[in-house]
Amino acid sequence: MKELEVLGREKGLLLSLDGLMPEGGEPQLWIIRELQTGWTLRSGWMNNQDEAAFVEFLQPIADLHLPVKAVMSDKQRGLLPAVKIVFPNAKHGICQFHYLDNAAEPVAAADEQMKIGLRQEVRSEVGELIRKKQAEKPSIPVVTGMIPSPVPATPTSTTPVETKDADQRERIVQDILSRVRYLLTLKGHPPFRLAGIEMFSRLQEIVTCLQEFLAHQTEPRLLKLCTGLQKALATTHPTYLELSQSATWLVDLANILDPDGKPARTGEQVRAEWQARLTAIETQEHLSPRLQEFSAKISKVSNSYAPGLFHSYDIPGFPRTNNDRESEFRRLRQRLLSTTGQAGATKRLLLRSGAWELIPGPGSLVETTAAIAHVEFDEFLQERLRVQIHRSPFRLHTRSAKQSEFQLKKLLQRWKALPPTHAP
Repeated sequence: MKELEVLGREKGLLLSLDGLMPEGGEPQLWIIRELQTGWTLRSGWMNNQDEAAFVEFLQPIADLHLPVKAVMSDKQRGLLPAVKIVFPNAKHGICQFHYLDNAAEPVAAADEQMKIGLRQEVRSEVGELIRKKQAEKPSIPVVTGMIPSPVPATPTSTTPVETKDADQRERIVQDILSRVRYLLTLKGHPPFRLAGIEMFSRLQEIVTCLQEFLAHQTEPRLLKLCTGLQKALATTHPTYLELSQSATWLVDLANILDPDGKPARTGEQVRAEWQARLTAIETQEHLSPRLQEFSAKISKVSNSYAPGLFHSYDIPGFPRTNNDRESEFRRLRQRLLSTTGQAGATKRLLLRSGAWELIPGPGSLVETTAAIAHVEFDEFLQERLRVQIHRSPFRLHTRSAKQSEFQLKKLLQRWKALPPTHAP
């Protein structure tokens, strides 16, 4: 406590507040941390999240009579007036990520609908083709553990060149089909990773690649896949253009708020840039009724969040988001799950003892290091090969645009290296 008093008097306290989503109507677990030190000041369960409950939760900190410079939180309705009552002189920062997430709500909802519609169109056009999944795994399953299966030996091939070429051609076709199947499973993570936009872009990338494949030599399945994808994409293209425009608006706002790679700016300077971009967005909303809807939502949420978005640029050490606190809750869930092995038990522990579990404890890798040190090098190489065999079918399962482009180029190079064949 003495160290906290010294910090408060010398620098002022920076507080972070966040709550864990409750289970089944149970009290919600909340935590208050001092940001400069990471110290847990208060952690406990709240039956209500109204103004009176938050005042009661915060008041013991105010009773220490230490200067509180700023508070970071999400935009809970009862919390905003409570902070103003308990810490009237503190700046109240609102998480910028939650601002962008709320502004993106209608865009994310429309993107999800577009994704579902595009997936249905693709399956309607080429469903039978992509469902015919060839065996992508080796002839034996990959088994590891204390008694692993042996790694299959690399064949000493005397296979004719024609057979090798046919096998190579088939592997390339199956890789392309695998890539399409994977893209139909994408899930969104708003506000920036919108699965519908991503699915459309990556499928269009495959169409472009397939056209180069077919220019070199025709393959009936690839021709059918290319034609089917083009038809499916054509039905979704107008919606894709609108969503891409609105997604660009959100990215632009996020880039303005992000200080990385920019000269130091005051909160007022950032606010002026941000406001100018909002004004520019309003001039583009006339392009379609849907864009008007998206623009109106962005404007409404922006006006609501504006008072708390810019304190971080003027207060050293004060973050722009509350995401670090939320990651602590995720790590806690993961740690309890790995300890208990039971999802239900993890939830019960969070409800019954989460306030104590949130206090960081020491960790050690000594046992893991000791175990690995006893592994023979040859066994390690064998195990690494098993991992490679298992991961091989997932080579094209990537959401990285750069990696996807690279992989498709490599497939195209392999395809062009094959001798042309006549379509059956």
